[in-house]
Amino acid sequence: MSPRPRREDRHPDLQTAIKETAWRQIAEYGAPALSLRAIARELNITAPSIYNYYPSRDALVTALIVDAYNSLADAQEASVKNLAAAQLSERLSELGHAYRQWAVTYPQRYQLIFGTPIPHYHALEDATIPAARRALVPLITVIQDISSAGHLRTERLAPMTAKMEAMLISWQEIEDISDLEVLYLSLIIWSRVHGLMMLEIGNQFPACIDDPAELFHREINNLINQYL
Repeated sequence: MSPRPRREDRHPDLQTAIKETAWRQIAEYGAPALSLRAIARELNITAPSIYNYYPSRDALVTALIVDAYNSLADAQEASVKNLAAAQLSERLSELGHAYRQWAVTYPQRYQLIFGTPIPHYHALEDATIPAARRALVPLITVIQDISSAGHLRTERLAPMTAKMEAMLISWQEIEDISDLEVLYLSLIIWSRVHGLMMLEIGNQFPACIDDPAELFHREINNLINQYL
């Protein structure tokens, strides 16, 4: 008689199964309710089987955050892969629309990395910061290219305070960007599209705004007209 297979053998890629189950639980109950034991029950495996991969809930959450940032970065990079470096406005537009498409496709992922923090969760910054940085690099790159081409319009920006300059200089050391305004505008542009996405995903627009994509498209064009 053949030995009965272990429950773990029913999931040849248990690590992926754990993550997929975690995303389903987040979608249904929210990230704060994520439970390793609940995941084990759903997968019909023992709790120690999960601990072999993720010793704590926070370890699993960190892995999900890293995956989400990398997925967003993949989408951003793919959106401009076939555009020429000189196609500045097109690159900025494609990045914006790819950002929205990713967010509406994966709202739980978007909320996990940009939404309300999970109570008592402390991110492992050595793991999450590089992934978060990678997701923003495509935008910083195109803004830098716009600046290098002499097309970045900064003449109407308010004067930079000493505190603002000091913060950007600290960031500049990480990104190796010569123009502080490139970093500033990258952050501002991201915050504007992020605000629209949080309203859309949270269903916070007035009921008459039944096609948020139209609103988003116009704002992307406004950004291009304002800074390029």
